[in-house]
Amino acid sequence: MSEEGDLRAEIVARARECDAAGLNRGSSGNLSARCGEVMLITPSAVPCDRLTPGMIARMPVAGDYGAWEGPLRPSSEWRFHLDLMRARPEIGGIVHTHSPFATILAIARRPIPAIHYMIAAFGGPEIRCADYARYGTAELSAHVLAAMAGRLGCLMANHGALAAGPTLARATWLAHELEALAHQYYHALVIGGGNLLTDAQIAETAEAFAGYLPGRD
Repeated sequence: MSEEGDLRAEIVARARECDAAGLNRGSSGNLSARCGEVMLITPSAVPCDRLTPGMIARMPVAGDYGAWEGPLRPSSEWRFHLDLMRARPEIGGIVHTHSPFATILAIARRPIPAIHYMIAAFGGPEIRCADYARYGTAELSAHVLAAMAGRLGCLMANHGALAAGPTLARATWLAHELEALAHQYYHALVIGGGNLLTDAQIAETAEAFAGYLPGRD
């Protein structure tokens, strides 16, 4: 199978993984992967149990903005996927979810602070919450890019969460970790709060992760 064929199959598998784990349901959420000069992205409004590799849409990373190829139109959220890949060449995979606890915090517009050392995997001591704008809009994409500056994950106000990584495998792992952190933070708030790690402690963890990168496939 070609590199593109492999990536198309992986997108389908990762979409089903997210659904099985409860990160998404039905046709909620979307995934993308960089493949050379193009971005492969899940189509709009197709439940993952019906998704096939041939349904994945193809969009140029550079060139005609918004152009696409495929039997089905790309996800309505293609803008922030494409804009992130254009702005950050190191990103090779993006996973957007409506996972329960991340979405609860996003509804409250509450960023996730340094409650656990695993937050260092996202690039800093806080997972920010992007400002609200309607799904699929250029305004939402701008808010997401701002919240993702120097980060590999963010919440999206009244919407959900997003994780990105050098590969789709890494982005999917981070999507699971983001939901775990949201779950932990929510319950810490329920019992009255928690003790936060310092910026220095998160930086120390990030340095340790440079030699041991959890979630690497």
